[in-house]
Amino acid sequence: MRNKKFFYLVILGFLSFGAINGCKKSSTVPETETPPVVTTPSGTRDELTKDSIFLYGKELYYWNTSLPAYDVFNPRRFSSNEAELYAMTQYSLDPTTGKPYEYVSNSGEPKYSFFDYTAATTGKTGSLKADVNGSANDYGFSVQYNYNSTTDLMVKYVYPNSPAASQGLTRGCRITSVNGRTDLTYPGAVNFLNNAIFGTNATVTLAFNDIAGNPKSAVISSGTYTVNPILFTNVYTAGTKKVGYIVFNSFTNNASSAISAVFSNFATQGVSEVVVDLRYNGGGYVSTAIEMINLMVPAGENGNTMFTSYYNNYLQTITTAQRKISVLAHQPLLDDAGKLQTFTTGVNGKYATYADLNYSSTAADNVEKFAKTGGLTLNRVYFIVTGSTASASELTINSLKPVMDVKLIGRTTYGKPVGFFPIRIDKVDMYIPEFETKNKLGVGSYYSGLTVDKESPEDLSKAWGDETETLLNYALTYAKNGNFVTTAKKTSSLSATTTAVPKLSIAQLRELDQKLDLNGFKGMVMTPHKKF
Repeated sequence: MRNKKFFYLVILGFLSFGAINGCKKSSTVPETETPPVVTTPSGTRDELTKDSIFLYGKELYYWNTSLPAYDVFNPRRFSSNEAELYAMTQYSLDPTTGKPYEYVSNSGEPKYSFFDYTAATTGKTGSLKADVNGSANDYGFSVQYNYNSTTDLMVKYVYPNSPAASQGLTRGCRITSVNGRTDLTYPGAVNFLNNAIFGTNATVTLAFNDIAGNPKSAVISSGTYTVNPILFTNVYTAGTKKVGYIVFNSFTNNASSAISAVFSNFATQGVSEVVVDLRYNGGGYVSTAIEMINLMVPAGENGNTMFTSYYNNYLQTITTAQRKISVLAHQPLLDDAGKLQTFTTGVNGKYATYADLNYSSTAADNVEKFAKTGGLTLNRVYFIVTGSTASASELTINSLKPVMDVKLIGRTTYGKPVGFFPIRIDKVDMYIPEFETKNKLGVGSYYSGLTVDKESPEDLSKAWGDETETLLNYALTYAKNGNFVTTAKKTSSLSATTTAVPKLSIAQLRELDQKLDLNGFKGMVMTPHKKF
């Protein structure tokens, strides 16, 4: 997303940053006092990077008022950038829990913030956590334990055209051995699995039973492939209704035409209700979420507020003088082609920067409006969700809730109503919460996740689109009967679900969502497209 010019511009800006004194946070938007100019002492490249991480946080972090002064925090004392970032994110307390907004139980990593060290060389946003730019370089699959066993390690999804797909791996396969290890019991095997399947190894050797129970084996090599986030789509008949179904795994930036084609097909087939399966969707680009929202929203909402982005109070009220000393003046605002935008009347008199943007919540750039696209008219939308459903996925759900009948099925979502744009610091992109989104009713702050209308674990032994798969079946049952009540004669899957005693609790499944597949991207990237 950035070019080489950007690197040198930031290096030149290291020695003079604005720092901010903290003050009490208001009930709606964090407040910030006018920052005094602080000239940091000279130092090594590593020390200057640590200074910059903190000083950018002091100005841009959504909860910046919780951070202490530079000399109190002393960023250079930390052994790594990661240790510093974690410390920065543990000051801001969520009053509903008494714990930091970015607290994760038994973890030394923040819930939302992270670094991407690969963007400087690859030019792709977020590739450290997961690639939401339409391509990836990995095995192309992920795993999870089925709810009914601490030993049933199941393949939960496989990307089409990925190395895993070429070796015959599909959703519903049961993994019996990884790199020769057969003891895959939860929780003892979690760290091993993160290293073997989601680490940086060139290959992984698997023994597995396919979805029909046939034993197989495969050596899967990591490789580059194009990500198709649409894993499955179909249209069902539920009573007198036509119900569309789409499994959407990531809000990548290459999905626009494919999403439009799916929803156009729904319209052609007379679909009146849609099931959007976001159970593993950790987010991605806000622009893609907006496209999906506008395909589903009622036409009568055209021109009404979809959501509003709220930055901290300092950014919302920043003056011209403050813009000139802002750290944002060191962040060029590139055009869609990745080039500098000439802007001689801007803050630095040469090119557009993030210091030239309007961060007020009333600014047109921060108030997204509905703009219906396509010919699909819906009476209801069902979202299938889990603890892995995050950020741009939650934004999609929260934006539609006030304007149409929305039902959530599965488990409480991840809880990430905040988003970010990347901040380049030398050789790393920093992602920290910089804004919060709220829907047309002013509803947001779902830091503990969005709760569901029907709570249930999923059945990972079922293929995508199988009408007996527990969560999909609940949606189809509601579409047909107007409720989630199921009986034994409806499906064998649901009959088993109502009688079997889960071996993994909802809380344990939520913990697994956070601790298995640590590279899973959970975020919403807001890339300003303002032209100067």
